[in-house]
Amino acid sequence: MNIFANRKSELHTLESEYAKESARFVVIYGRRRIGKTTLIKEFLKNKPYIYFLADRQIEIELIDRFRDVVSEYLKYPHIKEIDFKTWDSIIDYWIRHSDFSTKVVVVIDEFQYIARVNSAFPSILQRIWDEKLKSKNIMLILCGSLINMMYSTTLSYNSPLYGRRTGQLKVEPISFNAFSEFFPNLRTERLIEFYSVIGGVPKYMEIFNPKKDVFHNIREYILNKTGYLYAEPRFILSDELTETTTYFSILKTIAQGERKMGNIAARLMTPTQNLTGYFNVLIDLDILERRVPVTEEMPEKSKMGLYFIKDNFFRFWFRYVFANQNYLELENTDYVLQKIKDDFDEFVSITFEDIAPYILFSKEMIKKLPFEPDKWGRWWDRNDEIDLIALNKKEKKALFVECKWSKRPVDVDVMENLKRKANRVEWFKEKRKDYFAIISRKGFTKRLHDYSEKYGVILISIS
Repeated sequence: MNIFANRKSELHTLESEYAKESARFVVIYGRRRIGKTTLIKEFLKNKPYIYFLADRQIEIELIDRFRDVVSEYLKYPHIKEIDFKTWDSIIDYWIRHSDFSTKVVVVIDEFQYIARVNSAFPSILQRIWDEKLKSKNIMLILCGSLINMMYSTTLSYNSPLYGRRTGQLKVEPISFNAFSEFFPNLRTERLIEFYSVIGGVPKYMEIFNPKKDVFHNIREYILNKTGYLYAEPRFILSDELTETTTYFSILKTIAQGERKMGNIAARLMTPTQNLTGYFNVLIDLDILERRVPVTEEMPEKSKMGLYFIKDNFFRFWFRYVFANQNYLELENTDYVLQKIKDDFDEFVSITFEDIAPYILFSKEMIKKLPFEPDKWGRWWDRNDEIDLIALNKKEKKALFVECKWSKRPVDVDVMENLKRKANRVEWFKEKRKDYFAIISRKGFTKRLHDYSEKYGVILISIS
């Protein structure tokens, strides 16, 4: 398993910062289990560094642990006997006894925990940076997992540290393209099934066993009460939020297929305006995203917005685990697993639509497309939806794409329905040139192959 698949650009960013002559101050953030610490440890190889992992202790205990890390760095074991009372005192000691001829990397991981026990710590660190560190040959890295707190303490305009950082890096989930590098022996269909459940979170990818099918892994690691992932979203959200009840209800409703805010409010029997703040928080936490039809010219003002859970595992967990927790607590695992099996193709079909751009714009396919798109995404109106439309505004060309996660080969009726839906799209309707493509799980009938040869439809089968 290639742990650093799709992390070359992040490593390059850090190496570029390190190579600059002046002191550097970089903020790294992202959700839990995404691989931030692993990335940092890879970057630290062959460099002088101090790595400090903060935790949920009182501040004096954190200072003592930082002192011990400095002792190991300086190879002065007697320092552990010194009773440093403040961050300034231990940092002053370290500076006096350090050689900065080679740039030293100082990492404070899980930075948000220090800010939690002492809300003044960002101000303290700002003063230490301004007065003592920025003139030294160092690279300071602050890393954290609580997105809200990392933003408020390091990135926001109101933070004392605002304006000090020389770089920031948000570590994102592994893309579907790189996902296959983790599981090189999985055929595409099983790869999509795995990705639908665990998404691009490296820690989850390490847990799933590629030698077993997806349902074995679901039973073992998600539905099992002692499984690593059984309560994972609950732990993550409880860290970020003081009250989770309404947030959990919103996410469960969206995971079950309701994406309009008004309809979600109706399901929860609460006024729509009462949910706006909850939605904004979930968007800020990078859990939810608001999408609009790709043809909308002013997305922010569009009334066609729908809400989607960005993380595949969160979508799976709220759809199947949270919704069936009573059965799982009674260890009625077989019943829940059967419910998942009965619904799984429908669940995976959403992921199949999401990864369509990766398939359509792959190195192998991009050269076969009739034009180079400058924009793509889903489209819908009140009655119909199209899985993907790729557009080129200058050339007024549109490629309409249908994705079918069906166990049977796709026939001509799917193509005819796609043409009907395309005719409802108003974008340059009288002037544009239309093209069509279908991406299928199980291939195509001979009738559709013949239709494709006659009318130039692009057919892509993952099987």
